[in-house]
Amino acid sequence: MTAKPSTTVANLRDLGGTPLAGGRSVRPGLVLRSGGLDRLDPATDPVVAGLGLRTVIDLRSDAERADHPDRVPDGARLLVHDVLADKMSESRMPAAAQLKDLLADPVVAEEHLGGGKAQALFGSVYRSFVSTASAQAAYRTLLTEAADADAGPLLFHCTAGKDRTGWGATVILALLGADEDTLMAEYLSVNPAVKQAFAPLIEGFTAAGGDPDIALALIGVFPAYLEAGLDEVRIRYGSMEKYVREGLGVSDETVEALRARLIV
Repeated sequence: MTAKPSTTVANLRDLGGTPLAGGRSVRPGLVLRSGGLDRLDPATDPVVAGLGLRTVIDLRSDAERADHPDRVPDGARLLVHDVLADKMSESRMPAAAQLKDLLADPVVAEEHLGGGKAQALFGSVYRSFVSTASAQAAYRTLLTEAADADAGPLLFHCTAGKDRTGWGATVILALLGADEDTLMAEYLSVNPAVKQAFAPLIEGFTAAGGDPDIALALIGVFPAYLEAGLDEVRIRYGSMEKYVREGLGVSDETVEALRARLIV
């Protein structure tokens, strides 16, 4: 996966170049991932302008979109799928992407996220990526669009581009033939960019007496998070292919089209 040095889009990465089985790799320039697009400005950002984006998939909640609406490049269509809609209605907890609000108050953060609660929360969230209908609909659309040549270069994103987006990238790369070590390495590779983007938030929280481990558990990604999602796939479906076919309702023909389009 290749980091793109955008000046207006955080954590922009091309799945292209990721190594696959048999010495193959992911074709560059067709499927990209990022954080939010609320500051996107193709006029001043040649990296984004050069992508030729045709499709944008926004995986965020209504509240996130209202607070920070996407700025979609000219000529691109926007598809909206709230991955966490069902998880939030079931648990009545703030969306994972909104938990940064808790870092405004170290006492509140300790109450809600201390003592391993943050890690447990993210494990539950990743399992919901596999099990809830809202997440299944979102990732079904992602795979269907990524397999469609008419969708053109496609970018999918959430707020930080690490959890909802990270799971989507993991599913695509697994279907294309990336091994487990590659999946984990690519998943964790966003940490430097995410920590840089949220550095002022972390610094302010710790300066106010907050536990830096809580901030890092919230802002970063960790192997245990992804492993929770992969474990849910194994428990419910036995394999990634069956999860995609039975859980997401994506046909074998679509998966083959995805492979034909993205493997080089």
